Amino acid sequence: MSKELIIYTDGSSRGNPGPGGYGAILMWGGKAKELSAGFRKTTNNRMELMAVIAALEALTRPGLNITIYSDSQYVVKAVQEGWLRNWIRTNFKGGKKNKDLWLRYDGLAQKHRVTFV
Repeated sequence: MSKELIIYTDGSSRGNPGPGGYGAILMWGGKAKELSAGFRKTTNNRMELMAVIAALEALTRPGLNITIYSDSQYVVKAVQEGWLRNWIRTNFKGGKKNKDLWLRYDGLAQKHRVTFV
């Protein structure tokens, strides 16, 4: 049985846009790694998504079973309800925001088996 990587993420901003940041905790076995960063001008949704991206970018091997805990309905529903697949298929038609981050996330997520909670 393979180990499961657990990731907890959060992001926020004061104002939309405004100063903000994200944090992520990666837990593997008995070890934990914390990641965080701040930005002068960003949005809440960008920070929620950046927390997930930063966590996935920190991984050094492909093919992991990953459960990501996020309080962002934007991130969770975009993945679980297929919004992201549709946005990519239509090239983010209609001015969908954060195309750069969603494409970055998608490339990273394809290397693993990711589940959101």
